Amino acid sequence: MIRDDIKTALVTAMKAGDKPTVAAARLIQAAIKNRDIEERTRTTHPDDDALVVEVLQRMVKQRRESIALYRQGSREELAAAEEAEVAVIDRFLPTAMSEDETRAAIAAIKAELGATGMKDMGRVMAELKARHAASLDMSRASGLVKAALG
Repeated sequence: MIRDDIKTALVTAMKAGDKPTVAAARLIQAAIKNRDIEERTRTTHPDDDALVVEVLQRMVKQRRESIALYRQGSREELAAAEEAEVAVIDRFLPTAMSEDETRAAIAAIKAELGATGMKDMGRVMAELKARHAASLDMSRASGLVKAALG
C-alpha cells in the first residue's frame, strides 16, 4: 500500500536527517488524514490506494500552480522549494501513462462504447477515469478525448 511506503520513507528520511523529505512526507500524511476524515461521512468508500493517489495528484497539481505563480513573481527560491516537494510526492505516485498509451486507452474505450461524437465525451471520460484514474492526468486526457471524438 502507498500509505506504508510513505511511512517507511518518512522514517528513513528522519534517520538520514533529510529535512525536506521529512517535511514533504508529513504534509502528505496530513493531506491523507484530512481526506480520511472527509470520507467518514460518505456511504461508499474508494479503494485505499485510489484515495491516496487522488490526494497525491491534487497535491502535485497545487504545487505546480504555485511554482508558476512564484516564477511570475520572481520568487525562484519558493519555486525551488515547491519543486522539491513535487519530487518527493512523485516518488509515491504510480507511473503515469504516456501519451501514446493514453490515446490507445481512449481508442479502446471509444470502440467499446460506440462513441461517435462530442455528445459521448462524458461517458468516455467516466470510463477512462474508472479504469485509469491512478495513472492518468485527467485534465490532459480531456484534451485527447476531445481530439479523438471531435
